[in-house]
Amino acid sequence: MLHFSHIDKNSERYCYTLTKDDSINEILEWALQYKILSYFNSNDYYKQAESKYFYNKYDFLLAFKTSYNTNNTVHNMNQLNEFINNKTDWLIGYLGYDLKNDLHNLESKNLDYIHFDKLFFFIPDIVIYKENDVIIIESIKEINIKDFTKAIKEHSIKTVYKQSRINTKSRFSKKEYIETVNKIKDEIQFGNVYELNFCQEFYSSECKINPWDTYKNLVRISPTPFSVYFRQNDKYIISSSPERYITRQAEKIISQPIKGTIRKSNNKDEDKHLVLELRSSVKEQSENIMIVDLVRNDLSRTASQASVKVEELCGIYSFKQLHQMISTVSSELRENKNNVDVIKSSFPMGSMTGAPKIKAMELIEKFEKTKRGLYSGSVGYFSPNGDFDFNVVIRSFLYNESNKYLSYTVGSAITIKSNAESEYEECLLKAKAIRECLQ
Repeated sequence: MLHFSHIDKNSERYCYTLTKDDSINEILEWALQYKILSYFNSNDYYKQAESKYFYNKYDFLLAFKTSYNTNNTVHNMNQLNEFINNKTDWLIGYLGYDLKNDLHNLESKNLDYIHFDKLFFFIPDIVIYKENDVIIIESIKEINIKDFTKAIKEHSIKTVYKQSRINTKSRFSKKEYIETVNKIKDEIQFGNVYELNFCQEFYSSECKINPWDTYKNLVRISPTPFSVYFRQNDKYIISSSPERYITRQAEKIISQPIKGTIRKSNNKDEDKHLVLELRSSVKEQSENIMIVDLVRNDLSRTASQASVKVEELCGIYSFKQLHQMISTVSSELRENKNNVDVIKSSFPMGSMTGAPKIKAMELIEKFEKTKRGLYSGSVGYFSPNGDFDFNVVIRSFLYNESNKYLSYTVGSAITIKSNAESEYEECLLKAKAIRECLQ
């Protein structure tokens, strides 16, 4: 039986502590039946010595709706702003890349096969999270512990099908990719942009997967601090993202762009050499610094005077599959600005566009073949106390169960120093964990 104790907390919800860690797995499996659900898992990265980078507040956060009510969902920026200004509750959801069209007077005519919304948030019925080694359950209704335990024990997840090997193909041949990179370098040479994040989609158009099993397999192969399993009816986000887009902690805003990638080696001596190679790469540093400048500019629009700081420039962080170059930029929120203002002034994140941002997004539309959808968008939450945290949707599957379409997209930053062949290989490196997951 699950063990709960009621606690007093300044909240509109009923709050309980869960006193046995292993029970969370039972609750998680039970919650998977619901059609609106989000599960964030930091995979214990916050406990590492490098925790200065991660800034994670929760070990994990599970949120879901036990019944669907459109009155408790948000579908555009105006509704989001109204919620932020008038309500104090959890709000869980995502920002699709094409939200840029509403924020920056752009357009997208490329094909979309996944059909996520531009923006979607929900007010959860139940939120479960682990903070400071304590598991908290918050519910809009008082929980009868006996009935709650019985429902979880009686529920079983039934696997209707077994996943076979899945083959995907790219929208670009290698030859087309290299030709396109060289065209982008022409744009850079002309002075139209100085960095462009160019991406290619891999897809399967007749695909059936078990989304939860796929997520578990992905984070086993590639555990990351911003992994997400998100379900919106027949659409799924299955993500092993290593990157934070933006977070708020009290009045502090933090953005942590990734630019710079190199593979990991099982040989310790070789791996040390690879880290040194990444750390000393002029090309990778220049990519990172360009985006840091862009992020500083974005944050300055909502920052109090002289509060924008680069806390760390080109730090090297290691993950199971690769090493990444990550910078940390922070600011203090200006008194007359709110959370939606921060999102509006910084979305989409510069690490996924390039610089200058508007021209880069126009060229992305020109050179890429499909809409990004939720890829290079963001999934995250607003908490009742006004804090928020959002990842960058990379190293992720997007899946539409109804039309059996599975997609993952990878990209790299193109600068004047880029070698098209090397950029192609970097894309394949970033997709390594995803390809392994499908085999």
